[in-house]
Amino acid sequence: MYSQQLQQKTFLVLLIAVSIAFGWILWPFYGAVFWAAVLAILFMPFHRRVLASLKQRRNSAALLTLLVCLVIVILPLSAITSSLIQDGVAVYQRIRSGEIDFGAYFQQVVAAMPTWMSGALRRFGLGDLSGLQEKLTAGAAEGTQMVAKQAVSIGQNTLDFVISFGIMLYLLFFFLRDGTVLAARIKQAIPLTANHKQQLFSKFTTVIRATVKGNIVVAATQGALGGIMFWFLGIQGALLWGVVMAFLSLLPAVGAGLIWVPVSVYFLLTGAVWQGGALIVFGVFVIGLVDNVLRPLLVGKDTKLPDYVVLISTLGGMSLFGLNGFVIGPVIAALFIAAWDLFSSPAVPKGDVAS
Repeated sequence: MYSQQLQQKTFLVLLIAVSIAFGWILWPFYGAVFWAAVLAILFMPFHRRVLASLKQRRNSAALLTLLVCLVIVILPLSAITSSLIQDGVAVYQRIRSGEIDFGAYFQQVVAAMPTWMSGALRRFGLGDLSGLQEKLTAGAAEGTQMVAKQAVSIGQNTLDFVISFGIMLYLLFFFLRDGTVLAARIKQAIPLTANHKQQLFSKFTTVIRATVKGNIVVAATQGALGGIMFWFLGIQGALLWGVVMAFLSLLPAVGAGLIWVPVSVYFLLTGAVWQGGALIVFGVFVIGLVDNVLRPLLVGKDTKLPDYVVLISTLGGMSLFGLNGFVIGPVIAALFIAAWDLFSSPAVPKGDVAS
């Protein structure tokens, strides 16, 4: 007869092994599973209201919530992505044909520089303007080639995208319908105190909603405003630059200014004073203030991580998980801080971990 301790250890090893194997099986579609869970968390409050209005008909409520999610989130994103690919390909073709020449733009900026600025460039070893122009042109060519390759890759992986998209919608339906039961079972299985589990789950759902509802809305607003201003000023590829500004807006402290500031400087140095001045005023007083106005309304100051934590966790998450990392990174950072806060809390005994 085997001892009880040996049986417990064997079962624990088996549990870990099958969990790792199951995660390995799901890994090719982890993005679909992840976004299904994110959207379910985001739309769960709405789903509860629909469920109550439909007198607890779970299937009908989940289906209706799924349709609302499609109309509000997924279909608009699909339309923007399609337009973005077309705009990116058009910009790439203009660069290849010479219609857009970054080297010529750079030469115009250099020619408009005052004497003291040209002297400063030479003192820093940047006096070889022709060499800098060649490097800039080569860098732009490499960048556009990379964009073109990504566009081709998206086209080649259309079938994989459709499959992942279908899996996401399928899982989203069941996460909405059975989400409360699944969350209760997960809480029950985690060997922590009820207080710890409640605080960690609350932090997890809060950060998910804050990141998606707050950061994405802020980024989309800043990108849309920047793209509209670029279109008004006649800048080619306004949609493309707007999307780039939206992505950069996910990063605090730097954000969309990495795009509109150099463009405004180019306008000023090349004599387009009113365009440069208008872009600076719009960037500072409209684009720049969106974060300060919208984020507290959508997220709440008490749920906001420090800017430096958001920056490094977003960059690290995106380097490891790609586009999904802008949510995964801050969530892991928030759980890290929450777990250490619980551990260091004098009101909670360190040894009282198991429920």
